Amino acid sequence: MTDIRSAVAGERTELAELLAGLTEADWDKPTLCAGWRVREVVAHITMAYRIPMPRFLAGMVRAGGNFNRYADRQARQDASTLTSAELVDCLKQNVNNPWKPPGGGYEGALSHDVIHGLDMTVALGIDRQVPPDRLRRILDAMKPRQLKYFGVDLTGVQLQATDLDWTYGAGEPLTGTAQDLLLLVSGRTFPKAHGG
Repeated sequence: MTDIRSAVAGERTELAELLAGLTEADWDKPTLCAGWRVREVVAHITMAYRIPMPRFLAGMVRAGGNFNRYADRQARQDASTLTSAELVDCLKQNVNNPWKPPGGGYEGALSHDVIHGLDMTVALGIDRQVPPDRLRRILDAMKPRQLKYFGVDLTGVQLQATDLDWTYGAGEPLTGTAQDLLLLVSGRTFPKAHGG
């Protein structure tokens, strides 16, 4: 448990440092999350630390019980009212926050932070490499329901990491770095895949 909590804290700390170094123009650039700039993604990452449960539930009711609709509305609203400095400070203050997504455990929290971090860094052209131990934890914890959530169909495909001893599925090999494969299973852009 301590190791995974340390991994989560490490990821949040590094993201906060990276975000603190961005220009205001960078904060308004698009990310891999369709329709979200950097500031909406950071507002989303920090939402769980800032939104009390009653407010969250009220937002879910207004969104007809659709979490994605609620999360989009909340991210856009928060991005319009919170400064980049306030968002970075919120992330810094919550590196050890025990939040974890329902049913996802701390691996889910790590996955959430890493994937959304990549949503920003890849789109901005920042060559940040997520530490291999964090990628392994996320990929090892991957289940078919996560692929379904992201709308990814890997029928007849075996993912093979070129930089970690990791495979997933069965069928035609599709190789790439663990980081690129994580983008793929998350339904993100994956330009560096190589079919077998």
